[in-house]
Amino acid sequence: MKFDLTKMATFGVAGNFTGHLEQAGEASDFVNVKTKEAIAPKAMFPTYIPFKQSSDKECKNQVTPAFLSKFPFDENKIIYPAGEQKIQLEPECAIIFDVKWNDGKVEKLSPLFFGASNDCSIRKEGAKKISQKKNWGESSKGFSSQLISIDRFDAEGILNRYRIASFMIRGNEVFTYGEDSAVRDYSYIYEKLNEWMIEKLNGQKDEGPAENINSYLNEAGCPEQIMISIGATRYTEFGETNFLNGGDESVVILYPEDKYTFDVIKSGLEKGISFDTDVSVLRQKIVL
Repeated sequence: MKFDLTKMATFGVAGNFTGHLEQAGEASDFVNVKTKEAIAPKAMFPTYIPFKQSSDKECKNQVTPAFLSKFPFDENKIIYPAGEQKIQLEPECAIIFDVKWNDGKVEKLSPLFFGASNDCSIRKEGAKKISQKKNWGESSKGFSSQLISIDRFDAEGILNRYRIASFMIRGNEVFTYGEDSAVRDYSYIYEKLNEWMIEKLNGQKDEGPAENINSYLNEAGCPEQIMISIGATRYTEFGETNFLNGGDESVVILYPEDKYTFDVIKSGLEKGISFDTDVSVLRQKIVL
């Protein structure tokens, strides 16, 4: 089944792996964000909103920041943001959902497919909103076209078998960038995550680094499908201290742990082996 990502609103989840925000230097951004429990994700943030501008008057009245209308996804490359010093791979599992709407509110999210995602981020101080470090125009994010169907969204389903591995290829060397992590080890996953996302899509306020994303979704005409990257893994020591440069390649691989080991995945990448269709691979060149 093919999807048109350009017609979907896309989002990320901040703080869904314990320790990631601290490694990324972003924990202080959320110091005043209140959550129901300590392990809860901090916020949802927009990365792309497919809204339409039909008149100058509407443009003046729009609530969605204009930069979010720029489609940022590219499966093959990341274009380095002009004037920035640091960008970092964010290895994630992303999920496409069907959305059921009721009077401008999300009533139900039905997961359809998942795949490897790079929620690539600028590392800098001073950005007022998370989204300002996420979408800097075309080829600033990545989502694999090798999608895998979701049978059920609980611990008995296919996602419970999958792990997230990530790498940087620099020269002829392959470096492990993020900690090899099970999808089931997200702080919030399955029904708990689904309920939390619906709550945020409907009621998240414009405060601190967060935005009123429901107003954006309504301005986009309540899209029938959305894509959500559900959180970045923690970094290895190498990943935490090495940022992406021109010529590097970033790689995110989602693989079933009952068929492959991490060592087999890394070795296959080093040898240029193609994986079966039950593996979702995202490989992007960093272009200056």
